[in-house]
Amino acid sequence: MTLNCVVVDDSAIQRLSIVKLVENHPSLNLIAEYSSALETKNGLNTHQVDLIFLDIEMPVLNGFELLDVLNNKPQIIFVTGKTEYAFKAFNYDATDYLHKPITRERFNTSVDKALEQHKLTLDFNEEDGEHIFVKSNLKKRKVYIKDIKWIEALGDYVKLVTEETSLVVLSTMKSFEKELPENKFLRIHKSYIVNLDKIDRFNSKNVEVGAYEIPLSRNKKTQLVDALNNI
Repeated sequence: MTLNCVVVDDSAIQRLSIVKLVENHPSLNLIAEYSSALETKNGLNTHQVDLIFLDIEMPVLNGFELLDVLNNKPQIIFVTGKTEYAFKAFNYDATDYLHKPITRERFNTSVDKALEQHKLTLDFNEEDGEHIFVKSNLKKRKVYIKDIKWIEALGDYVKLVTEETSLVVLSTMKSFEKELPENKFLRIHKSYIVNLDKIDRFNSKNVEVGAYEIPLSRNKKTQLVDALNNI
């Protein structure tokens, strides 16, 4: 198994040190190296990437801000000289967090985690159905798309309501919306995204999902009607 990866760091010296580790690892294939988040965003549109070695502190757009604007996020291994970002990195669903300077042994351990996660994704059985992975209460959880009822904004978090439980995930609504299939979900209000298959009925003000009423923005009603007609 080989992971296609890119290295992102605004420091040429630091970038070179990671590139050397990547090139000497038998399970990594270096696709590109970038000196800025903006350059990375453009590059990811033309390359199939499995893993990003990502610096955090960069000019214009930092590592976290880059992840906020990516539609399809590869695995992320943060590489930084500061430890204070570790908790935030974990909540961005990072595979690992490497603190500079990096030893070969620590680097290899990090790559092993990425390979294990990639294998888990590849082993996904079609019988299981379409799913996403979310991180809640410091644990990575597998959530089936068909089980999601709605997503609700909670400040810096979102609440994911499923058939069996509710999960609180550190994410913006905009970012989480990008993880969902467009033809199955619709943001019907600034604070709510709903699974179209779960809607029982609706009127000009609310959408009913089971016993729950979810507010419907006035300017979203026409879009909702069109979306339901195209299911």
